[in-house]
This record gives sequence, structure tokens and C-alpha cells, in this order.
Amino acid sequence: MKLISYNLEKHKAAGELESLLGSTGARALCIQEARVSELPKTIGDLWLVASTPQNRLGLAIYADLDRYDVVDSFKKSFQKSLHDIIAAPAEHRLLGAVLQDLDTGELATLASFHASPLTSSNGHRRRQIDQSLRAIEELTPSAPLLMVGDYNYPVFRQGLSRSLAASGYDLSFSDLGTYERSLIRGHFDFVTSRGFSIGSVLTLPKGNSDHRPILVDFERSANPAESSLETLPVVV
Repeated sequence: MKLISYNLEKHKAAGELESLLGSTGARALCIQEARVSELPKTIGDLWLVASTPQNRLGLAIYADLDRYDVVDSFKKSFQKSLHDIIAAPAEHRLLGAVLQDLDTGELATLASFHASPLTSSNGHRRRQIDQSLRAIEELTPSAPLLMVGDYNYPVFRQGLSRSLAASGYDLSFSDLGTYERSLIRGHFDFVTSRGFSIGSVLTLPKGNSDHRPILVDFERSANPAESSLETLPVVV
């Protein structure tokens, strides 16, 4: 299965989504920084299955309803950073959808995640990652999960990767950097998974956003790891 994750930068790149889906064959889409009220119910063959309408810059998930049934959806708030208090961009920074394969009956959880910006510390974002994974695991403890989005974590990401691996999760990065603005650039958009094998994560060409979309090619693991509800150590 192929999935696209894309931070639209204040909805600037919303008009690119249908073309991206058509050119890549992606069957799921997770977006960040969208004006949810302006999102269509369908993009190509995919349906809007979850969103955060309370956010000024919202999250949304589109999926293939010919292949999946939506069993549940959820969203989560975190302790607000100074940026969140002043700018109020987002009430919820995690959005998830629990999908059931119509052919096999198997469950899977897809989540769109948007961490606090660089004005916050890595420790603050690390706690958001921790809380997001725990929220997903508590809802669907035995289902494979895939959490994608804008992690805003350009430095010390290998430490984050080791920490997540110790708790049973894989952290994957795309082949090229995903963010370019002024002097700041690098890998900002990540994939966290458990129970899925990640075939590839490709950075797609730049559009109207300051982020570049990523294309994730993945499949269910033959031997999925056991669920972990351990508290993940904070990496600063």
C-alpha cells in the first residue's frame, strides 16, 4: 500500500493533492496544516474519513473506502507550548483512523501527526510523540500502526530512532530532506510504525508548501511485533 503525508503550509498546497494521488497511486493520504472546512469530501477515489475541524491549521486523513471500513477515529490534544498559546494554530496535534480491511477483516491504525514547532524543545516534541503512540496503542493495542507527519525534529533524530526502536517501533526517514525555508532545512517529516514493513519512503518534488510530501510504501509484517505500552524515554 502507498500513502502520502504532506504538510500543506497553511493550505497553500491543497490544490496539488489530486495530482499527487494520481501520479503516485497512493491509497491513503495524511495531511497537516489544512483549512479543514475547505477540504473536499473526496480527492480522486479517496474519502475524507477523519479531520480536526476545531483547528485553525487542521489535520485530515483520506482513505480508500472500496478497500477499508472506518471502525473508529480519534484526535488528541497535548499540553500547549508557548507558540500554541500565542498563535493558537491547533487544538489537536494527533488524528487517527482505525481501518478494517474489507477482504481480510484485519485492523490497522493510520495517524496524522503535527508536532509543536521549533520554538519548543525536542523534549516537548518527544513527549508529544510518546503520548501519541500511547493513545494509539490504548485504542488498538494489537493492530499495526502507522503514524506520519511533521515531527519538527531536524536534529538528534537518530537518538529518537534508537529510543523508539527500544520500545518496539520503527522510525523511518525519506531519502531526501523534506523542508527548506531560509537557512532551515532537513528531514522534518517522519514515519513511525509497528506491525508494518516499510518498503521505501521517498521525498516527492517540491510544490507550493515549504514542506515536500513523502510517499510511504508499506505492507503488513509477516511477524508483527508485540504491542508495547511502556513509557518511552525522553530524548532531548
